[in-house]
Amino acid sequence: MSLEPAILCPIDFSDASRGALRYARVIAEHFGARLLALTVEDPLLTEAVDLSTGVQWDPEDARDAVEEFVRGVLGNEPPAAGSVAYAVAVGKPADQILRVAHDAGCDLIVMSTHGLTGMRKLFFGSTTERVLRETHVPVLATSPADEGPRNLAEVRRRIGRALVPVDLTGASLRQIQVARAISEALHVPFIATHVVEPVRSPRAPKLHLPSIELERRAAAEDALNGLLATVPRQLHPEALVAFGDPAEEITKIARDRHAGLVVIGLHSSGMLGPRMGSVTYRVLCLSPAAVLALPPSFLAERQKGVDAAGAASRNESRSAPAC
Repeated sequence: MSLEPAILCPIDFSDASRGALRYARVIAEHFGARLLALTVEDPLLTEAVDLSTGVQWDPEDARDAVEEFVRGVLGNEPPAAGSVAYAVAVGKPADQILRVAHDAGCDLIVMSTHGLTGMRKLFFGSTTERVLRETHVPVLATSPADEGPRNLAEVRRRIGRALVPVDLTGASLRQIQVARAISEALHVPFIATHVVEPVRSPRAPKLHLPSIELERRAAAEDALNGLLATVPRQLHPEALVAFGDPAEEITKIARDRHAGLVVIGLHSSGMLGPRMGSVTYRVLCLSPAAVLALPPSFLAERQKGVDAAGAASRNESRSAPAC
């Protein structure tokens, strides 16, 4: 496994994957990462080719097609600080994407929410859905209508600002740290938001809901401000508390505040196995913005780093001579 940072971009030769590829190229160029372009062939198709032509399917032909597609989208120059590699796999697309991401030690998967792999449940691509449910590395899911940027300045213009919806659990601080890193790297502001959901209970008519909602809003504002206190002031982070359906409010805020990137967590359950949280799923369905989805395992690793840094800082302060 290479220690060099790597970005995986699955290619299905659709217009949607062109946009995702352009994002992957600019990110790889900025961070000096390898760009791995992958196509996954259907095993039934490879068998059909063998049977109908009498010529055995050759993965090199598929690799050449990927390379030709990439060069047609990006031109003849690979990312300036990195390189482009090409891979071909046979099997179910989501399974192969996850396998290659693991085997190649990829740090990020960039793919469109739609492609040529079919639709299921509202407007969401089934392959992207499977990848998001089972991934252990972050996934940047791009809109199929987004043709993608050609340089970093265009990424900044398209993003404008990032939106970070948090649920105020332990993972929220790690999401804020990721947003901070993006803000520093791209020089874009970000908004941290929490949506207070309405109380739904048979007892609601007996409760004094206005005062309860005010208390919940105030608590959320305090928690958000506490999270943003960890961010340097020069980045100008903003806290915003909303009220209503979380997915709809997140999508509305992204649209109204011209946020071209949503940084959101993926949630899993030990009882139910790998899955996306319903809010994340609906945001991916509803939002035209690019979505950076962070899996629980990635956020846990980020927390280990934060804890280690905090411990080191405390040890330094204890060992420092008194003035």
